[in-house]
Amino acid sequence: MDLKGRSFLTLKDFTPEEIGYLIDLAADLKAKKKQGITGNSLKGKNIALIFEKPSTRTRCAFSVACNDEGGYHEYLSSNEIQLGKKESVEDTARVLGRMFDGIEFRGFSHKHVELLAQYSGVPVWNGLTDEYHPTQILADFLTLKEHFGYLKGLNFVFVGDGRNNMSNSLMIGCGKMGVNCTIIAPKSLWPDEELVELSRTYAKEAGSTVVVTEDMAAVEGADCIYTDVWCSMGEEDKAAERVALLKPYQVNAGVMAATKKATTKFMHCLPAVKGNEVTEDVFESECSIVFDEAENRMHTIKAVMVATLGQ
Repeated sequence: MDLKGRSFLTLKDFTPEEIGYLIDLAADLKAKKKQGITGNSLKGKNIALIFEKPSTRTRCAFSVACNDEGGYHEYLSSNEIQLGKKESVEDTARVLGRMFDGIEFRGFSHKHVELLAQYSGVPVWNGLTDEYHPTQILADFLTLKEHFGYLKGLNFVFVGDGRNNMSNSLMIGCGKMGVNCTIIAPKSLWPDEELVELSRTYAKEAGSTVVVTEDMAAVEGADCIYTDVWCSMGEEDKAAERVALLKPYQVNAGVMAATKKATTKFMHCLPAVKGNEVTEDVFESECSIVFDEAENRMHTIKAVMVATLGQ
């Protein structure tokens, strides 16, 4: 499958077959790395890593993946680049596109990553924006496939802040890949209705469902329960309000038992605030596969770079 030159901004832009290809490529690259085999597909390629928001997994994943495939990466923090401040995003994109072969962006505005892709002339990869986090979804799906052997038909439940970038991206990804997706959140934090309907359109084509509810009883039958921090970066001033609102949506032993399945997995994109969105006993339990997800960020990000830029 030829994805050369494509940017990776949101899973909306990719077909189920293309998403499946990236997951399979990641699994292959992971297996090779476990055998000590790395590649040269990015040899001679220079990659800019733009980070308005700090990161452990995303930064390390892009760095190691780039190194493994023979590329060079340059880290650019918000202190080192004037993106949209002293220089417009469009002008920055045109400069970086003449110096680099690919650009990763992790920041606030999704418009910024769209402008980078539009004006740079090179593949641009979304490492997270306020609206979407597509590389995380690839890692989540690779992890689920490793544990269950398949994706289509799984029952996936997200609990917590239903209008954040993780909920948005999971709905899109689950819809495309035929995974039954349930978002459980208080009504004030439900996802955008237009995005829910779009995700339902994808799900209908794939033979799955997208449900949004505030009823925690909807965890019954879940193969996976997923949660995320209650306050995203930049929302720290809302912490007390969010904790009060979302306390009934904490993933704890009772919630895991309510799935009525002994095989249910717990997932989290990390970092976690234990005691808020998840209790320590669930986080540290045998059902938790959060560190498999964390590792798979690197393998799936490598797959995206290799597929869109590699030789």
